[in-house]
Amino acid sequence: MLKKDSRILVVDDEPLIRESLYEILRIDGYRVQMASTAEEALNILFKGKIDIVVTDFKLPEMNGLELLMEIKKKELNTEVILITGYGSIETAVESMKQGAYDYITKPINDNEIKLIISKIEQRNKIIKENEELRGFIARESRSSFCGIIGASPKMQSVYHTIESVASTNATILISGDSGTGKGMVAKAIGESDVNRKTKPFVEISCGALSETLLESELFGHMKGAFTGAIKDKEGRFEYAKGGTIFLDEIDSFSPALQVKLLRVLQDGVFERVGDNVTRRTDARIIVATNQDLSDLVDEGKFREDLYYRINVISIQMPLLRERLEDIDGIVEHFVAKYSKANGKKIKGVSREVRKLFQGYHWPGNIRELENAVEGAVIMAKTEVVNAWDVPNLNKFNVVPEKVLNEKRLKKAVEQPEREHIISVLEECHWNRMKAAASLGINRTTLYNKMKKYKINAK
Repeated sequence: MLKKDSRILVVDDEPLIRESLYEILRIDGYRVQMASTAEEALNILFKGKIDIVVTDFKLPEMNGLELLMEIKKKELNTEVILITGYGSIETAVESMKQGAYDYITKPINDNEIKLIISKIEQRNKIIKENEELRGFIARESRSSFCGIIGASPKMQSVYHTIESVASTNATILISGDSGTGKGMVAKAIGESDVNRKTKPFVEISCGALSETLLESELFGHMKGAFTGAIKDKEGRFEYAKGGTIFLDEIDSFSPALQVKLLRVLQDGVFERVGDNVTRRTDARIIVATNQDLSDLVDEGKFREDLYYRINVISIQMPLLRERLEDIDGIVEHFVAKYSKANGKKIKGVSREVRKLFQGYHWPGNIRELENAVEGAVIMAKTEVVNAWDVPNLNKFNVVPEKVLNEKRLKKAVEQPEREHIISVLEECHWNRMKAAASLGINRTTLYNKMKKYKINAK
């Protein structure tokens, strides 16, 4: 029997269930203790380190939820799995709000509880590795990772999280504004996963599809399931078996699809549209959103139990203006990319352009910067991108030196013309017909020039 590191406490007032769980976990190699009440459990917890508590909800005096709250209040660094015989969604959601890792319903499935404990061990391992890796951040700085550009501390933290979670089974939630690079992080996780990188990586922009089409894309459909279903179709979850599926804009899921996704996350099963055959998938699920899902939960637009299921590991993508030190490197990357794509030999950008980009707030983040660089490379006439090559220059609130020089030259040319027109008008006593004839232009042209130079008739 292989001895395992996790120390587990089983809490249940029913001896048969308590002793059954004890034997199941002890045979698997865990160090297991038992308690019949919450008070007895707390005494054990205060005396020594317990990694995982498996507790029944219905206990005498203090129930399992109150025990959970006491464990979190005392900051005992112990994960809690709650067992309920009622199957109440409200109880389950409340337990996860209070910090439970997961919940299971009676009758207890041995494999289910072993799987949850295994996930906790993986999570604890990730946390430990993250703590160890943080010590290297100050000494080790990468300017890029799997195609992601950035050497700032915030990006170093993202890289280390990717490395830590890549080869686990954990569901990952990537949050951040549009254009921050959530899709690239999802792909980096797929590329870094030694177990899945040779298997399919499937990406779906959920917000771009209607509910019916999205359901069909995810789960597949049978011939005749709806209008236009002319043959059986395999869904993305089937195709991604053994690989990774990336669901972008998860916040766009309808309530019905949220229920079906929750089932896939919990049990790994689903049915095609129009079919009653249950199919399985072991695809690793990564989701992304540019919304605050906790706000959507409060508004009743996103299921609370689903939110806790997908938020096992969270990666928050920083705004571009929060890592201005990365802009020069990102710009160099895009200059090289679009210079090659357009058959040019652009060596870089001018100092003025660097200053321009550093001073802008980039509401569209990296995507906006990429578009600006692409347009500037296309417009550039020399080997260096200058400020006047940058599209929509006025939005930067900066006037480049060339534009200023052109304005000065234009003003220098126009000033003598204005003075000459005024002089002729005065000689002709402001008779515009005579003045136009004297100037050798027609009367309409004279009117336009007077309007342009703001010359008012006396």
